Amino acid sequence: MAGNDSGARNFNRAQVVDENFVRFVTQWQQNERVERGKGESIVPGASITVGDALELMESQMIARHQDIEAREMRARNEGFYTIGSAGHEGNAMVGRATRHTDMAFLHYRSGAFMAERARNLPGFDFTRDTMLSFAASSEDGISGGRHKVWGNADLNVPPQTSTIASHLPKAVGAAFFHRRSKRLGLKPHIPSDAIIVCSFGDASLNHATSQAAINSAAWAAHQKLPVPVLLVCEDNGIGISVSTPPNWVEESMSRRYGIAYFQADGLDLIEGSRVVRDAVQCCRVHRVPVFLHLKVVRLLAHAGTDAEYGYRTWEEIEASEARDPLLSSARALMENNCATSGEILAMYERVRARVKAAAKHAATRPKLTSAEQVMAALAPYTPDAVNAEARRAVPQEERLRVFGSEKALPENQEAKHMVVLTNKGLHDLFIKYPELTLFGEDVAKKGGVYTGTVGLEAKFGGGRVFNTLLDETTILANAIGAGHVGMLPMPEIQYVAYLHNAEDQLRSEACSLQYFSKDQFRNPMVVRVQGWSYQKGFGGHFHNDNSIAALRDIPGLVIATPSRGDDAVKMMRTLVALAKVDGRVAMMIEPIALFMSKDLYAPKDGLWQFTYPAPGEAIPLGEGKVYHEEATDMTILTFANGLYMSLRAAKELADKHGIRARVVDLRWLNPLNEDFIEEQSRATGRVLIMDESRRTGGLAESIMAILMERCGGDVQAQRINAQDTYVPLGPAADTVLPLEPNIVAASLALMGARAKA
Repeated sequence: MAGNDSGARNFNRAQVVDENFVRFVTQWQQNERVERGKGESIVPGASITVGDALELMESQMIARHQDIEAREMRARNEGFYTIGSAGHEGNAMVGRATRHTDMAFLHYRSGAFMAERARNLPGFDFTRDTMLSFAASSEDGISGGRHKVWGNADLNVPPQTSTIASHLPKAVGAAFFHRRSKRLGLKPHIPSDAIIVCSFGDASLNHATSQAAINSAAWAAHQKLPVPVLLVCEDNGIGISVSTPPNWVEESMSRRYGIAYFQADGLDLIEGSRVVRDAVQCCRVHRVPVFLHLKVVRLLAHAGTDAEYGYRTWEEIEASEARDPLLSSARALMENNCATSGEILAMYERVRARVKAAAKHAATRPKLTSAEQVMAALAPYTPDAVNAEARRAVPQEERLRVFGSEKALPENQEAKHMVVLTNKGLHDLFIKYPELTLFGEDVAKKGGVYTGTVGLEAKFGGGRVFNTLLDETTILANAIGAGHVGMLPMPEIQYVAYLHNAEDQLRSEACSLQYFSKDQFRNPMVVRVQGWSYQKGFGGHFHNDNSIAALRDIPGLVIATPSRGDDAVKMMRTLVALAKVDGRVAMMIEPIALFMSKDLYAPKDGLWQFTYPAPGEAIPLGEGKVYHEEATDMTILTFANGLYMSLRAAKELADKHGIRARVVDLRWLNPLNEDFIEEQSRATGRVLIMDESRRTGGLAESIMAILMERCGGDVQAQRINAQDTYVPLGPAADTVLPLEPNIVAASLALMGARAKA
């Protein structure tokens, strides 16, 4: 296909498509005009009226002129986004058939859908808003100039950025949790009969994330659980340059178990509208997942920079242009006496003028000019409000009912190990927050792999604590969807290694939402993950994953890791408060090897058991803990299992070598408390970083950089890490993980190096 003879072809296909439309309408031979009322059906039995058809035509024109102008703005260096909706304008039918109270997670080719939905918001100038977005102006209503995204809070359209299928699972999650939130007495901002709309392309259908969403929707529907999600596949037959095999979408989806299938012609306003409305009605009335296969065409290539003639013949390009949906819509209007050719041309030019005026205005509007402006909505944090919420009292009467008596309250019990305290802490959180829900693999009757959730389902019901299918993408996406409909989700992932296959739900979806919506949309959550290494007699790399570099790289994600049970409870309270107050996405990585630990220095000393912190106690974000604060010889900076081993090593250093080491538990790994790290390092001038994660990408790399930048030569620092390898099974793990003898040896070396200096 490549290497076409271009001849005298016009490479500006936007101009060609524009001229084709004007020529087609101008040359239309129309019979004598018959006046028709806007309330009449466009043809007998049609689901749309003359008035509907005229407005749909206008929405399609708006999307088309926005696409054309976006390319002209780019040529003038006034616009920065050229992925358009040309050929997909039939999605205006979906915009009209659904309600603006139906939450919509949209594909980037949804300009006509948005233009149509915007009719529901008086005073909202959709065209001006879109041009501001193309121009990356800070006055853009949804993202504030951070990206070109479709979105509007009043229209219930959260912004989507990638739309390469990663938004499908959270749309299914929102549909799944919508009814649950109402059954729990919550008041989601969308009506009880609302549906969730999600649009995507035919190429995206093949993505693993898309298949996970479709599978989870069918899995829930199989159990008669309501999942009112309308999955709109806008099938143009090509993904950038890769063609979709003919009939692939219909063959793979028309007989998909648990999913209702509808196919509509996105180029035909009359018949297409009928099928679209039937699909919407099926989803709304029966509360089932519906796959709407909308057959469309792609015009103007993938984007403005895409040289389509390099992989398609000119005949193929022109054949697509001949199927332009605007031509089909204009024909339907003129054939059925809804408008004359002159009236359609006048509408087309009015829209053109409006779009050009909006583009001219947008080019003069301010841009983001500082890092502070860019990051303003990334990670909202109101510490006073969060800390007050974390310490807010739990209803005592309800606590007595749940725990059984005053004597049975956890703070009135003897000291316990981590997993017991964590479990009691979860009970208190469920009492405090009626919107809290916990779900994952094995968390219900079994109570989690390590019994951390034992008793929660029995006490609080299957509507709030339940098992999911075994798919981490679905678990995290469900949490995003739950947050969208008013829940406070606490998904559990059994092991850090299991998280990596689903990490994009955190990176591209959850943590980006506040950033790309100027904090107008939130999907709060607290992810509980069992992690780190040093499990005895169990594991290998899949259950002893000691790398969180990929997680620390996610902008805005809060990562906490407690080393002891009372800290776990107090940190969970702060994490849930962060989600509740500031809408944050947070994670607590729980060290499996310390779950059952009771002793510290000697068998049966009981020094790694702690009393339950009474409600009202919490550890603020970033606050670490210092052990042996009086020590001035050296500082050991560590976390998780490292704290336990460092305390034991510090005792050996003191008893055998006369070295007094303060041991510092960082507790919060993202963001790092740089002031605290500097303060504790300067206190002794000698720092050993005990980091159980890998040498490359480990936490110690960041800490060493902080010390170099802030302390220079005032602090002598060394680090010990795990080796850059997977963790092997059995005793071989001790050859690649840092152990207590390594801490002692590194400390002695550090002290010697300092003395010689």
